[in-house]
Amino acid sequence: MKFCSSILAICALAPAANAFMVQPPKTVTQPHTYQSQTLKADSNYSYLGNLNGDDVKTKTTVASSTSANSVSSTPAGAMKKSTASPAASSITKYDKPISTKEIFDNITPVTVQGGSLRTCSFDESVDRVTVYLKTEGRPLNANVELWQGPDNSPQKMSVYLEDGSLRPFRATIETPGSSNAVAIRNTGQMEFPLTAGLEADMSGEESPAELLLADSQFRTVQGGAVYTTPFPPSVQSVQVTLKSDGRPLNARVELLQGPNNNKQVMEIYTEDGSERPFYVVIDTPGSGNVVRIVNTATVEFPLTAAIEPYLVEDAADESNGPGGMLWS
Repeated sequence: MKFCSSILAICALAPAANAFMVQPPKTVTQPHTYQSQTLKADSNYSYLGNLNGDDVKTKTTVASSTSANSVSSTPAGAMKKSTASPAASSITKYDKPISTKEIFDNITPVTVQGGSLRTCSFDESVDRVTVYLKTEGRPLNANVELWQGPDNSPQKMSVYLEDGSLRPFRATIETPGSSNAVAIRNTGQMEFPLTAGLEADMSGEESPAELLLADSQFRTVQGGAVYTTPFPPSVQSVQVTLKSDGRPLNARVELLQGPNNNKQVMEIYTEDGSERPFYVVIDTPGSGNVVRIVNTATVEFPLTAAIEPYLVEDAADESNGPGGMLWS
């Protein structure tokens, strides 16, 4: 009797005990299809980007097919026109003397206000550039520098013109290598703007400095020495070249008209006077013009100078007055 009652008591407590025990599932259900697909797609992505690269391949395929369609639909003539490289040309003809005022009519100048800076960069196919500066008749004070990379100025020049319209500035700067740029800073007051222009030479020919040294009688100017050359009134402009044997070059070139009357002054620094020689064309209107070259370096740094007429008239201009008198 006691045994039967114990069995009945255990049977009565069995359903309540099952509520506190983990029961195995009676039926096994598979996960939904859309959940597995979502997990698989999300495994390709992370905050670092696409890990498997599936969508990159897809985009590459689409891009290649699109480019193939565009190429096939492009006419043959248009493809040749776009791939052809323009022929290198130079406006300046060193074998044909041209006045600076005539060249200003064929270039696109820019205005540099007083105290401002303008820069012009170009690619390594440019062998040299010619810098032109002028004003409307007022004085000109400017600094022209050649930049090659950050904080590197292999060539500098300071320019002063008493009359930027009568005697415009014209100098050629050699630009070997890459990452070249020309900087023009107007150091004058705001009331004295200037007009600047650049002309690139990509012909690959010899520089005008080398041509002048080869066709003229040059002279060695020792450090601290002075070299002067007068010109007759028939000479309307002269060309000057300064070069060294590879050492730095420091010089001052002056145009005088009368005793101690500077009409144009240029102070030049070149890091390598052989790789970047200095070449300038100076307008010399009137009479009594003298070009003076001063080697401002020490005696250990000589330079080679060549001066020759650039534009010469057949006869002197007598329209100024009897005997060619001209106020300056």
